[in-house]
Amino acid sequence: MRGVWGWVAVVGATLALAACGRGVDGARIAAPDPGEWLSYGRTYDEQRFSPLDQINTETVKDLGLAWWAEFDTDRGQEATPLVVDGVLYTTTAWSKVYAFDAETGEKTWSFDPKVDQAKGFDACCDVVNRGVAIWKGKVYVGTIDGRLIALNAKDGSVAWSVQTTDTSKPYTITGAPRVVKDKVLIGNGGAEYGVRGYITAYDAASGKQVWRFFTTPNAEGKPDGAASDKVMAEKAAATWSDGVWKQTGGGGTVWDAMAYDPELDIMYFGVGNGNPWNHKLRSGGRGDNLFLASILALRPDTGEYVWHYQTTPGETWDYTATQHIMLADLKIGGQDRKVLMQAPKNGFFYVLDRATGAFISAEKFVPVEWADRIDPATGRPVERPAARYPAGTVSDQLVGPLGGHNWHPMAFHPKTGLVYIPAQYGRGLYADPETFAYTPGATNQGMRRAVASPSNPKGDLRPGGRGPAKGELIAWDPVTQTRRWSVAFPHMVTSGVLATAGDLVFHSAEGRFTAYEAASGKAIWTYPTTARAIAPAMTYELDGVQHVALMVGVGGAGVGDQPRRRGRLLVFRLGGKAQAKPYPEPVIPGPLDLTQAAPSSGDADAGAKTYAAYCASCHGAGPFFPDLTRSPSILDPDGFRAIVLDGALKSRGMAGFRRFFGETETENLRALILWRARNPPPAAATAAAQPAHAQ
Repeated sequence: MRGVWGWVAVVGATLALAACGRGVDGARIAAPDPGEWLSYGRTYDEQRFSPLDQINTETVKDLGLAWWAEFDTDRGQEATPLVVDGVLYTTTAWSKVYAFDAETGEKTWSFDPKVDQAKGFDACCDVVNRGVAIWKGKVYVGTIDGRLIALNAKDGSVAWSVQTTDTSKPYTITGAPRVVKDKVLIGNGGAEYGVRGYITAYDAASGKQVWRFFTTPNAEGKPDGAASDKVMAEKAAATWSDGVWKQTGGGGTVWDAMAYDPELDIMYFGVGNGNPWNHKLRSGGRGDNLFLASILALRPDTGEYVWHYQTTPGETWDYTATQHIMLADLKIGGQDRKVLMQAPKNGFFYVLDRATGAFISAEKFVPVEWADRIDPATGRPVERPAARYPAGTVSDQLVGPLGGHNWHPMAFHPKTGLVYIPAQYGRGLYADPETFAYTPGATNQGMRRAVASPSNPKGDLRPGGRGPAKGELIAWDPVTQTRRWSVAFPHMVTSGVLATAGDLVFHSAEGRFTAYEAASGKAIWTYPTTARAIAPAMTYELDGVQHVALMVGVGGAGVGDQPRRRGRLLVFRLGGKAQAKPYPEPVIPGPLDLTQAAPSSGDADAGAKTYAAYCASCHGAGPFFPDLTRSPSILDPDGFRAIVLDGALKSRGMAGFRRFFGETETENLRALILWRARNPPPAAATAAAQPAHAQ
């Protein structure tokens, strides 16, 4: 029988469920109660710091699992759960939304937007979702097929839904919305495939579009009737020259980072890479190509331009600036400064004046080779001569397109003054293609790629002998621009970060969830999650009890050797005694009996070109997607054609490719895969020259 305190807790939780976030507004997000987590980064400044300290360096040894939930998908899990009035809201792959009683773990409701599974082809880096926004009784989610949906927080019913993208183009949404001044702000992804980026504000009550800001010029040189028209004409258009961007849209998608300063009334957005990646093809190798790889500052009411800062002018390496943007007040050079901080893909940690966009400082937080430094007088990079890749050359760069830091959020601890960066580094190869033709709906990176084939058994672009990719948790001093401590990991991709007033930093890597001392980096608690986590943890308090929550499940780019396992939500508290059910052993298909394969009349070398263009970004990015050399479909040409051309496995996310090629190319693909099955590469080799980048 429950004690009196347990009965009170149940009543309190029931009343909280009835409240369902009705009081969440800008004032509450800007200054939440200590136990609340109301927005993606907890507060508008996106510091991901919690003032809770019940779980601290002394008590964390007693941290245990309080409750857990398992989801119906084994794709990547990237969401930050939100907790409002006793209810925990989170999302999973395929843009599904769940609400749980934050104390007991009982599921309150769930919502499935029923995305067409074939849409997975348009998602460069898995069908992930980073979470919801909450505002005045509604829960907002962006879907992988480009919708923005408002749900009633009480029961998950749809209040309104709006299509934010052109459905004839390969747009996606993976990022979490933000709500500022009764406006829901959402961007999109798809730059690899050929789209034009923008950020849009919708009325939170009705879903009506309020304003839109495009990040690349109109290819026809016309105004869009958008908030970006004036600044496009005055600043951006002249930075683009003739090139393929007029067909592709130029890229520049706003697929993740956002922050807001209520005092300055400025909204900040990170802008992504160009399309094609290759600056030479995109814009004739000329011009900065604004606003690619930039931080944009806009007015949230109107979308009016305030300032911008471009981290990588003339971007040509997939060095996006969509990585976590964080606001803080720091004392620099004896002066109090209102700053914006970012560690984008290009490997430099930037500190800017957030009122004006003025450059303050930037230093390398990981080893990089594309630039020597950022010129303090201009704020522009001093590039190395070999960084770009003129015709006939290959640029072997550290870091590659996955960057020195990707979407995985950082955290800031006001007491230590440190930013904790889930960093990574690995090499990338960039080369001008022999020929390039824009293919609508397909990846259009404008890179020469190599796939092993009979005439090129090793692949002519793959690096060798320069060390594996690595992950690292770095404690970074943004004032001195130096490391204080770091922890290295053998795999490149690790989780986002949480910092707390208990002088702790929570981070997950290699299937272990760990608490570190914030000042020293000493690991003082760890929990085996078995499956790796890439999402950041968050923390909340109910009835005086602090909890820590983590979404578990890896996917997307750079997944390494992680087997497919169902996503989970793990919630911890001091004295927790729950036990999560062990994962079943992964089922790994064995080698095929190739004597049963129907002979192929295809050209395997020609198939390698098709594979590089259409298959490698998924099936060459690691074991998360099926190993085609062990797929029984390659034994039968009719079955293979049904899958590849006609979408027989569309319901499992394998779209049909008849819009791109025909039966000859399909049989060439089968010939290549059969050859690869008979000639497997060394375990450490990768099938494609370029990995996907992550959106």
